Amino acid sequence: MTTVTLGQAVPDFQLPATGDKTLALADFRGKRLVLYFYPKDNTPGCTQEGQAFRDLSDQFEQANAVILGVSRDSVKMHEGFKTKQGFPFDLLADQEESLCQLFDVIKMKNMYGKQVRGIERSTFLVDEQGVLQKEWRKVKVKGHAEEVLQAVLAL
Repeated sequence: MTTVTLGQAVPDFQLPATGDKTLALADFRGKRLVLYFYPKDNTPGCTQEGQAFRDLSDQFEQANAVILGVSRDSVKMHEGFKTKQGFPFDLLADQEESLCQLFDVIKMKNMYGKQVRGIERSTFLVDEQGVLQKEWRKVKVKGHAEEVLQAVLAL
């Protein structure tokens, strides 16, 4: 499978999401799309990142941008996480890793001295025509949502 490249159209995808929905890239034509990939629901860094996007969600919405969180957790796990944190955006369940592979975010990571396959925290900005405009890899949570918002506003 090929991976997405900056300046290129993102191939359409379709994944199960919170709210008993199936979402596709085509659903967001005419809007800017922020896809943020995170390792796991209900973990400290992923919770902080989601909260940061949540706290800025009105500003993203005013900038014609939709936020979607993506991890390998199940829709059921996502529903609990979304409700607990009050996220106003949907979370996509990529249990087959299809979107993770498309965006090349599955990496070998060290966890407690062991090598494990996991999602490298990454964010992607897709424009209204479905073209990848910006990417952030190896994201550090602090200040990240603000940086993404600035990029959305600059589009």
